[in-house]
Amino acid sequence: MSMKEPQSLDEAFELVSKQMLVVFQKKHKDYGKGNILDTGDLGIAFRVNDKLNRLKHLLTTKAHPINESMEETWIDVAVYSVIAVMYLHGWFQKLHLKKDPK
Repeated sequence: MSMKEPQSLDEAFELVSKQMLVVFQKKHKDYGKGNILDTGDLGIAFRVNDKLNRLKHLLTTKAHPINESMEETWIDVAVYSVIAVMYLHGWFQKLHLKKDPK
């Protein structure tokens, strides 16, 4: 995903956060809540572990990813981390996405 060049560290953080939100919304529409609700925070931890193992493999072998860029993988780790915090608060279980503005 191409982003404008940030002028400050907090602006850079905001740009990545917006990218995370877009990824979260797209994947949530594809997967729904079931995959998280079925396994809870332990399932989230396993998903993060899978992503981290993928990153370790890519970084140590200098492999060129075919299906998902390293940036996308890092974004997924961050999104799962936010989902975990929402899950701990009970928000993931009871809240829903806003309706599409279309």
